[in-house]
Amino acid sequence: MLSELQSSVIDRITEERWLTLATQLIRTGQPRSCDPLDPDLPTGEEEAIAMLVAGKLEALGMSVETYESMPHRPNVVGVLKGSSGHGPTLMMNDHMDTYPVVEPYKWDKTDFDPFKATRHGDLLYARGSSDTRGNMASALLAAQALVEQGVCLKGDLMYCLCVDEERDGTHGSIYLTQQVGIKADYSITAEPTAWQSGDDWGMNLSVANGGHCLLQIKLVGQKAHIWRPDTSNNVIVEMANLIPLLSSMIFTHQKTDFMGHTPPCTTIVRIRGGLPGEMQFSTDECHLTMAVVGIVPGMTLDSIIQDVNSVVASLFSARDDIEFLVEQVPGSLFVEATDPVPMDEEPCRSISKAYAALMDGKKPIPNRKNAFNDTIRFREAGVNAVTFGPGEDGWAPDNESISITKAVKAAQMYALTIMEILEVQDA
Repeated sequence: MLSELQSSVIDRITEERWLTLATQLIRTGQPRSCDPLDPDLPTGEEEAIAMLVAGKLEALGMSVETYESMPHRPNVVGVLKGSSGHGPTLMMNDHMDTYPVVEPYKWDKTDFDPFKATRHGDLLYARGSSDTRGNMASALLAAQALVEQGVCLKGDLMYCLCVDEERDGTHGSIYLTQQVGIKADYSITAEPTAWQSGDDWGMNLSVANGGHCLLQIKLVGQKAHIWRPDTSNNVIVEMANLIPLLSSMIFTHQKTDFMGHTPPCTTIVRIRGGLPGEMQFSTDECHLTMAVVGIVPGMTLDSIIQDVNSVVASLFSARDDIEFLVEQVPGSLFVEATDPVPMDEEPCRSISKAYAALMDGKKPIPNRKNAFNDTIRFREAGVNAVTFGPGEDGWAPDNESISITKAVKAAQMYALTIMEILEVQDA
């Protein structure tokens, strides 16, 4: 049963209001906010979307500061001070960059304009709809409903909107926690955790995150003329023979209570070989880049490189015509897995209560989220940080979408959770 005040807040969070806000957030500052993971490519610039959300937070009565360690990439932190002066601080977190659009001709759901938010049934399509400006709209709408209803909170409500999340947070959450000193007691990152199974659906509560890293493998052989392949090896072919072993390899690790949907494994993302102007020759070098994902606690960069090195050595160590090297991709970060936040601690307790109130008594399923998000950096800083949001954990490369129904429901859950954790000051 919801109180009269809770019901009044919930009633302010409507589909129409969410659609209007999400559409505005999705379009603003794009495509300049696109931020590729590739360390060898330029970063995104989130300045335009940062200025928009900073203004929206100020309009809600928050004191707003921006912090940047790189030009045109301001992080936005807004705080609505509580009435008690000694209550807890709850952080609502999201990021302002998105992953890039490389093939817009595949976006038939948005008339081939990836940043044109377009509705089809219950789904809103656009880059950033699910990851994660649609989720950001839900988080902002929750605060807007509370302020409009005149809810006075005892604790402090903080909104921390970060840059550079798609690159593991160097200029965003890492900078904010390690250099600026942002602190909170609890944090909820509004990132995708939703699921659908037939007519049944829900949102998982990601109490932990998996880690990841980028590795590269270099094979060196000898060049040969294309007319005489018999005179040398072909390192592109040799790399092709290695790929199935990498794809099926098992990493050294200990099972945990929350293993994540993806076990520790590899994903091949790039292969390069051959030089322009030398098509008469097979190349003497081939480079492979791969991500190692699903990392769980206890796995380290050294242990992972050792495991990969063993697989490569099993194919080439007995050969004197092949040299190999396994190393971390220069400029990339190693992201460790995090330990789970207990379900009987905040913010899990209040999220579960809000979820049950709006989902007919059901409880969210706790899990380990496979992907990186800023939850990891706040967890590393000692915050009880979790991930909970309406987007799907699918990360569609094209025709990205989010469920409107789930987005509105998530906004309502955020509002109830904020009221529960920070407590409402009696009139």
